[in-house]
Amino acid sequence: MKDAFVKLKNDLQALTDDLYKADFFTPEKVLVIGCSTSETIGEHIGKSSSDEAADVIFKHFFEIANKENMHLLFQGCEHINRSLTTSRHTMEALKLEEVTVVPHKEAGGSLSELAYKELSDAVVVESVTADRGIDIGQTLIGMHLKHVAIPVRTSVKKVGEAVVTIATTRPKLVGGPRAHYK
Repeated sequence: MKDAFVKLKNDLQALTDDLYKADFFTPEKVLVIGCSTSETIGEHIGKSSSDEAADVIFKHFFEIANKENMHLLFQGCEHINRSLTTSRHTMEALKLEEVTVVPHKEAGGSLSELAYKELSDAVVVESVTADRGIDIGQTLIGMHLKHVAIPVRTSVKKVGEAVVTIATTRPKLVGGPRAHYK
């Protein structure tokens, strides 16, 4: 199992390297991380939550978000309606509404639970409209992205054993045949 976490760390680093090249990590942007720690270790989503995988993933993205001055939110599973764990600072800065739930392995998942324990003044919010998203293990983060999501292609297709999908967003194009765009 130890090799699995070395692979997980290496996959995250390779993914991050690709995303830095794509200018994905941008100050003040909102980043949602959805993750099935079960999938990262080769198990079925929701069946084998891994505290160890959660620790690796949380620390990795927390460090990047701090370094790049991004707002970071961790999506929970469907048992808490895919609500998001974040810091009170982010909640207030984005004018989000707090909900009452404490994520745990069986309702929220290991990553959401760890984020709730580790983030400074952690809160849970129902939804966000994020600029960026990383979905590890097909946890369906799309409901938390701005309306025009753009896939970001990387050389990394899996993190651990979990399929990874990355998206950024752009503003909607409005108007018609006479409209002009940048």
